[in-house]
Amino acid sequence: MSASFDFSGKTVFIFGGTSGINLGIAKCFASAGADVAVASRSQEKVDAAVASLKELGSNARGYALDVRDVEEVGAALAHHAESAGELDVLVSGAAGNFPAFAKDLSPNGFKSVVDIDLMGSFHVLKSAFPFLKKPGASIVNISAPQAFLAMPGQIHVCAAKAGVDMLTRTLALEWGPVGIRVNSISPGPIADTEGMRRLAPNETIEAQVAKSVPLQRFGAASEIGDAAMFLSSDSGQYISGVVLPVDGGWSVAGASAAALAMSQHMPGS
Repeated sequence: MSASFDFSGKTVFIFGGTSGINLGIAKCFASAGADVAVASRSQEKVDAAVASLKELGSNARGYALDVRDVEEVGAALAHHAESAGELDVLVSGAAGNFPAFAKDLSPNGFKSVVDIDLMGSFHVLKSAFPFLKKPGASIVNISAPQAFLAMPGQIHVCAAKAGVDMLTRTLALEWGPVGIRVNSISPGPIADTEGMRRLAPNETIEAQVAKSVPLQRFGAASEIGDAAMFLSSDSGQYISGVVLPVDGGWSVAGASAAALAMSQHMPGS
């Protein structure tokens, strides 16, 4: 169950918000009364996400776009601002991932993840700046443990997400003076997400990963949503420049062992 927050009258835009963790975040904000917009590449997923958010009472909107195209990102944000006004909360969560050892990873494969995760985040953040409430806006970037934990088969994601965390810290410095807070959330193993289905494709690996978490379980997307709402609420109004692990303690014990176990089941290992 999500924590109790009130975002009535607030406008929230979530990039990547049509599936997995990001849709869970969108549903949390919608349940808390926010008007929520979501964006991703698939029009079908956008439509389905908007319908589910409207069922929660949100005045939801959706945009089909590719974060790698800065013009598409900017056009969607400008269109949204015309009808919904300034953004109170921006969540940048678009991401790509596939397991591949460095010796097998093509330059294009490396570039594709960097383009989505890092360049896409830059496009979203830069394009959103004119439409963010000043002062008062909150930005939450969705990072990953790969940003600070080396993992076999994840060199592309490690590089890209480390860059996202530095975007967070740098923009917290640059945009703090106009009253914009910028933070990252680093989710641990989250149940029922495409990322975990790819990295832990069977029950044996799932059990190993769950055991490696000090709290001995997978997290839920709603728990990432709670963290995003906390950082964006009045309770978090003096928090900026933080990379917050929401991972049951995974980042301090066991993550590397679990990542090694996952990599042993990859092709070419």
